[in-house]
Amino acid sequence: MNEFENNVQSKRNDAIDAGMGFVVSFVFFATIFIVAAVVQYVAL
Repeated sequence: MNEFENNVQSKRNDAIDAGMGFVVSFVFFATIFIVAAVVQYVAL
């Protein structure tokens, strides 16, 4: 075993971090989409 396997910084499950990253990016792009849809609707 090398030094990094013995001394890890975080013991949390990576699936939790990956899921949170997915949710945050999804909400971000959904917000951009909603704002663009509202702007397009108002501009008509």
